[in-house]
Amino acid sequence: MAALGWLTPRRRSATARSVLAGEASAEAARKSAPAEEEPEFPVLGDERAAAFFDLDNTVMQGAALFHFGRGLYKRKFFETRDLAKFAWQQAWFRLAGVEDPEHMQDARDSALSIVKGHRVAELMSIGEEIYDEYMAERIWPGTRALAQAHLDAGQKVWLVTAAPVEIAQVIARRLGLTGALGTVAESVDGIYTGKLVGEPLHGPAKAEAVRALTTAEGLDLARCAAYSDSHNDIPMLSLVGHPYAINPDAKLRKHAREQDWRLRDYRTGRKAAKVGIPAAAGVGAVAGGTAAAIALHRRRR
Repeated sequence: MAALGWLTPRRRSATARSVLAGEASAEAARKSAPAEEEPEFPVLGDERAAAFFDLDNTVMQGAALFHFGRGLYKRKFFETRDLAKFAWQQAWFRLAGVEDPEHMQDARDSALSIVKGHRVAELMSIGEEIYDEYMAERIWPGTRALAQAHLDAGQKVWLVTAAPVEIAQVIARRLGLTGALGTVAESVDGIYTGKLVGEPLHGPAKAEAVRALTTAEGLDLARCAAYSDSHNDIPMLSLVGHPYAINPDAKLRKHAREQDWRLRDYRTGRKAAKVGIPAAAGVGAVAGGTAAAIALHRRRR
């Protein structure tokens, strides 16, 4: 009995070691096995799929309204003090990396007051020129490549933005995209009244616009993709089967990680999973641009 008592612990210990050895072997085999390839995306020829891209800081560096404002200032649509205001709004937007409703509303109100009384056709024509002057060089190549991948797969691609629809349509056309959903400014007989039709296309309104468009186009939301930098667009991103966080703000980055959404950060050239803050060079460029705007303002006073 004593001998048996001496043997029993050995047998139990040996069994535990065997289990541990087996588990370790299985884990090593699993790690050494070829990784499963991700399915091709976007799917070539899937006509029931489409892609929806936010504009500001997703497709383009900074806010489209600011760049449009610079172009209008050059054409003497408004005075230097208004340009300084636009410059501050743009600097805040880029440094904070988040859309603040109060700042966005202020920018929209400024833009509406500027275009009031002007013809829609005039602004569309000027928008083409402003795109070449200020916007073309600020398109994120990485996001542009994502959009092109959907186009190459035979899918439609739309911009979805709170920026005026006329600006969004110009940018979409110049990028070769299908079209744009944007905020609609009221016009009578082709002349802007300085008011909006409804409310800005922001937050939940974007999601409703995407839902309506996919229904009209006969698309399957589960096959569609959406891309944005802002937590305000979580409603839109949550609609589709393939949500992407692009240059995400802190809240969206956190939510995307919790939901296992894909992240890309082109501010650093690396995935946001690795780096989630603007590059120092980017911050320096913003500071320099702000200083230049202030200097211009002082010279003009």
